[in-house]
Amino acid sequence: MVRLYVKGIVVALALFQIIPKISAQSTGKVRTRDINSVYTAVPFLTIAPDSRSSSMGDIGAATTPDVNSLHWNAAKYAFTGDKESIALSYSPWLHGLVNDMYLLYLTGYKRIDDFQTIAGSLRYFSMGSINFTDDQGFQLDVRKPNEFALDVAYSRLFSENFSSAVAFRYVRSDISAGISNSGLKPKAGNSFAADISVYYHSFFEIDGKNCVWALGTNISNIGNKMSYSNDQQKMFLPTNLRVGGSLNIDLDSYNKLNFALDFNKLLVPTPPDFDANGNIIGKSSDVSVVKGIFQSFSDAPGGTKEEMHEVSYGLGLEYLYSQIFAVRAGYFHDHPTKGNRRYFTMGFGFNVNMIGIDFSYLVATRGRTNPLNNTIRLTFILNLGKDIKRSDINT
Repeated sequence: MVRLYVKGIVVALALFQIIPKISAQSTGKVRTRDINSVYTAVPFLTIAPDSRSSSMGDIGAATTPDVNSLHWNAAKYAFTGDKESIALSYSPWLHGLVNDMYLLYLTGYKRIDDFQTIAGSLRYFSMGSINFTDDQGFQLDVRKPNEFALDVAYSRLFSENFSSAVAFRYVRSDISAGISNSGLKPKAGNSFAADISVYYHSFFEIDGKNCVWALGTNISNIGNKMSYSNDQQKMFLPTNLRVGGSLNIDLDSYNKLNFALDFNKLLVPTPPDFDANGNIIGKSSDVSVVKGIFQSFSDAPGGTKEEMHEVSYGLGLEYLYSQIFAVRAGYFHDHPTKGNRRYFTMGFGFNVNMIGIDFSYLVATRGRTNPLNNTIRLTFILNLGKDIKRSDINT
């Protein structure tokens, strides 16, 4: 069977999740482990692709609309302030471990009229150069496995305050790069998925200051399972429920503050556990996609407490000066038994005429031991066709 030497599949999956630790604990029943992460195919789809949202704790369900809304909540496009915009984001990934792994994200939108907007994106993830070896350790070849996703979205305004959107996605994951050995016939994984999202905002005043509160929800990556060989068990896509809220305050005609909070839960079955006698605790994860979505709310071996541990959250703060300069900060939290991704984020942005630049930086709470530590992202934005009427609605 093919092995990946130095930067194998284990390393690729470790970008996002912790390898389970075997131990024993007593919770009414003796379980074989206390860490029970939910694993999926193509976890690169869950990476925050742009600098603005990643600098605010990986949030975006209800933040003010921007060109990168497709990943977070495509329904926000209905309230954008430009007729069209494009953006390119780049992030070296795990650069503390390897030097040639990266994520590219190209996205854009165009408003058809005052009610309809279309958008699209290309997400490309390169795992860098990997030495493929056989079971005896002999090198077979050096390849560059990669994954990508193509998205299209349609957003519609239903009232002055409410919008909704659907997005469709094609995903291809070629982690074997065509290498086969010992009878194994690997193939690139392919899948189709969809997102469903809604967004609502409303205006009010606090002590004479104009304010906007907003709510947003996005269920993303609803699609067929993915397999990497003809005889391999299929894996779920990272179907995710994101729910968030935000509060935007105009301190005066130049200064603004934005606060935001997102909650996330993977709508994927939790792996069952086993007691000391080999009996299953929990539910089988060998179910259909639709059943898996509903089952994901009640199948954790540890019961309700473990289900709550599967909810991650992000907090974000943004200060804007005259819509030209922005300073941002945030925090993201995963429970230690469900991924253990915990980090602070920060960044800034500039917007002059049609051109915008955003930068973000990640500081992990576990410092140098966290492979995500010091992750940076850089985003270039080109805004076209400013619409004063729609811009006034946003701000």
